[in-house]
Amino acid sequence: MNRIDEKFQELITDLKRKSKEEIFTEIKDTYIKQTPEVKVALENYFQTFNYWGKLKESSGEYESLYNRAKSLKEHAEDYEWLYQKLTDYRSKKLLYAILNNWYHFDSTTTKTSLEGNFSQYWDLDIIKPSEEEVIVDIGAFTGDSILTYIDNYGITKYKKIYAYEITPESIELLKNNTRYYPNIEIRKKAVLDKMQKVYMSMNEEGSSANQVSEIGDEILDGTSIDLDINESISMIKMDIEGSETKALIGCQNHIRETSPKLLLSVYHNYEDLWKIPRMVEEMNPNYKFYLRCYGSELFPTEIVLYALENN
Repeated sequence: MNRIDEKFQELITDLKRKSKEEIFTEIKDTYIKQTPEVKVALENYFQTFNYWGKLKESSGEYESLYNRAKSLKEHAEDYEWLYQKLTDYRSKKLLYAILNNWYHFDSTTTKTSLEGNFSQYWDLDIIKPSEEEVIVDIGAFTGDSILTYIDNYGITKYKKIYAYEITPESIELLKNNTRYYPNIEIRKKAVLDKMQKVYMSMNEEGSSANQVSEIGDEILDGTSIDLDINESISMIKMDIEGSETKALIGCQNHIRETSPKLLLSVYHNYEDLWKIPRMVEEMNPNYKFYLRCYGSELFPTEIVLYALENN
């Protein structure tokens, strides 16, 4: 056992022996001791992006901190399971850093665990594509990930790309940004677990954070990847603002049958970090997992789970 293993096990042991209320009290007390600059930054962020719950010290609102405590306590064994499933120590250290950040507001370990070598989603040590890749980009936004993929691997390293996006303004930019590249099919559809009509909920801070909702500003066609794509898929990238679990269910036939490479956002709440790997494992146990973080050291976001067939 090395030092990373020891630290992680110490954290899990501490979580298991304490009650949820004790963990919440520790988290809240630690938060109150943070500098005004840290508290303003976190409270503004959680107000802008409401995935994790509310946080406002002046009104005694600590929903986000309680959600942390709940996840840490109720799913300590799930995090322990994930730690053992992770393939490399970069991933293991990152998982420890994330949980320790949630618990103790530790930004030092998070800072040393952020990915600085490769572009988001396209870790050259993990993703090694062939010329026959059929890629599904769920949450294609303006084509940024597609362009970065081509920049990293070249135009010959895919056969076809399906790009799913729901925001009209982003779709226009997506079309413009990818117009010179072949075999990119853009589909204005919400990716879910089934075919249904849904709404788009607009985020005032930016279209990249628009969400699928039961009420909203625009009616959308919703579908599943299993229903919408008949050919064999070799890679799925997903970043859809908290709808990842539903979309994953709608990909399960492809995941079971062809074991595509999975590049999944797991940071839009305090549950997906353990829940999405569990879902993938249940659909197809022949995957190995990696974690990378491309976000902030203050509060880790842009966390990507890489799941690759374990040959």
